[in-house]
Order: sequence, then structure tokens, then C-alpha cells
Amino acid sequence: MLAELQQLDASAQRANNRYQVATRRLRFVQQELVVNKQALGVARANFAQAQHVLARRLVAIYTSQGEQSSLAVILGAKSVDDLVSRLETVNSVTTQDSTLIREVISYQRAIVRHRRVLRQAHAAQTRLVAVRAAAKRSIDGRLAQEQSLYNSVRGEIQRLEAAQQARQLAEARRAEAAAQAQRTATQLGGFGTSIAGGSVSIPGDKYAQVVSIAMQYLGVPYVWGGASPGGFDCSGLVMYVYAQVGVSLPHYTVAQWDYPNAVSVPRDQLEPGDLVFFDGLGHVGIYIGNGEFIHAPHTGTVVSIDSLNGWYAAEYVGAKRILG
Repeated sequence: MLAELQQLDASAQRANNRYQVATRRLRFVQQELVVNKQALGVARANFAQAQHVLARRLVAIYTSQGEQSSLAVILGAKSVDDLVSRLETVNSVTTQDSTLIREVISYQRAIVRHRRVLRQAHAAQTRLVAVRAAAKRSIDGRLAQEQSLYNSVRGEIQRLEAAQQARQLAEARRAEAAAQAQRTATQLGGFGTSIAGGSVSIPGDKYAQVVSIAMQYLGVPYVWGGASPGGFDCSGLVMYVYAQVGVSLPHYTVAQWDYPNAVSVPRDQLEPGDLVFFDGLGHVGIYIGNGEFIHAPHTGTVVSIDSLNGWYAAEYVGAKRILG
């Protein structure tokens, strides 16, 4: 299909070039017609002037020569050429007069002939332009159809590949999160764990559920104020996920930090399901293990997984563990 598209594109280029050449030639012929029309107007004006001059001289001849022969010469003429010849024979018209009239008549006839040729050329060129334009439209139409088909096929292939990659990534993330949650649950074993020198009872299965639920929403777009699968902001995602395991958190990062049933957790003791806070408590995510957390970053992004290193390490504030 790509080779056919390339051939059609080359054909379209050639058709367009032929159309442009034909169009330029037509414009040239049209300009020539305009010039010819102007020249014909000048010739007609000159001819009218020459006729007027000739008429005055004929009147002068008639009034100055009383001879009947001169009048017979004038009245017996069958054409302008004949008249000039007759007048020249009786020396009534000067050589300059006859030469002027002959030149004007010749000029006018040449212009008329040239105009006839130009009109024929204009008609032929107009037909050629129409043919070239039709060929160009035909090839352009075929090219547009093929391009549209190619784009749709390519777009569908890219969409399927992206969807497959997204599924594979999500599956891998879910598997890793499930494994990490299982390890955590095994380690906790229903007993307390030491946090900041104290012993706190932590339901390990709940942590596994929180991470697994959050992973289901990878790819959901960020929506400011959003707290549903149609769109999440950072605290909305945390609130929604924890609601699925029966914990009602407020929809505000500072309020989640201050949640009564939450305790602070050192960074080296983070467990999946802990809440991690950044940017002066302006952002929150859910820790999933292996130094990574899931969150809804900001406008224009989607729910995704990031590392606690890099930018987030510099903006890290602390972590809280929800006890129930």
C-alpha cells in the first residue's frame, strides 16, 4: 500500500506540473488577446483618421478641379485601393497620402488575422487546461482515498499495539503489586509491626487490596477535582481507592495527611498502601513497593506509576499509614 501511495503521489506531482504549465500558457494567450485588442483599436482609429484626411482631400479635389474627368475618376472607384490607383493616375492624391492609407489598411488586416489565430489558440488552451485540471482532480481524489485508508489502517495498528503494550504493562504492574502485597501480608502475618518505637496492628490483606484496586485505574485521565473512574486528581484517586476497602478519607491532601487514624512512617519502612506526600503536602500518591508509587500527577496526564527518586525525591514530605 505504501508503494502505491508513493506512485500516486508522484503522479499527482506530474499532473499538477502539467496543469500549472497549461494554466500559465493560457494566461499568456489571454494577455496577448488584450494587447491585440488594444492594437486593433489603435488601427481602427488610425484608419478612421486616414479616411477623414482622404475625405477632405476628395472634397478639395472636387471643388478645385472643374473637370468632369476628375469627378468620374472619384465616382467610378470600386474600392479604396481602386480609388487610390485612380487618384494617383490623375495626380490628385500625393504619394504620401496613398502610402499612409495602404499602411493603415495592411496593419489593420494583420491585426485581425493575428486576433483570429489568438482566439483559436485561446480555445485550444482552454480545453487543454480543462483536461489537465480533470486529470489532476482524478489523481488527487485517488490519492486522498488511498491516504485516508492508509492512515486508518496505520492508526488502527498503532492503537492495537499501544493497547497491547498498555495491557502488558498493566498486567506486569498488577502481578508485581500482587506479589509485593502477598509478601507484605506474609510478613505481617496478622501481627503488629513496629512504627516509630510503638506497635500498631495493620491488616495486611487491606494493603494488598488497596494497591490492586489502584492499579486497575492506570491510564485514567487526570481531572481536577475528579474522584471517579471517569477522572481523578491526586487526592481523589486516594479517596476513591480507600473507599473500596471501607475507609472514608477526605478529598484534600492536607486533610488526608491529618487523618486521625493515620500514623507517620519513616521512608525506609514504607509498605504497599502507605500514602506518600510531596510538594509541601500539595500532592499525594499510594506507595506500591520497590521504591514506586501510583498517582494522578497533573492536568494533561493519566494515572501512572513513578519512582520516589528524581524530582519526587526532592519534593518528598513524608508518608502516612492508614490504620482503618
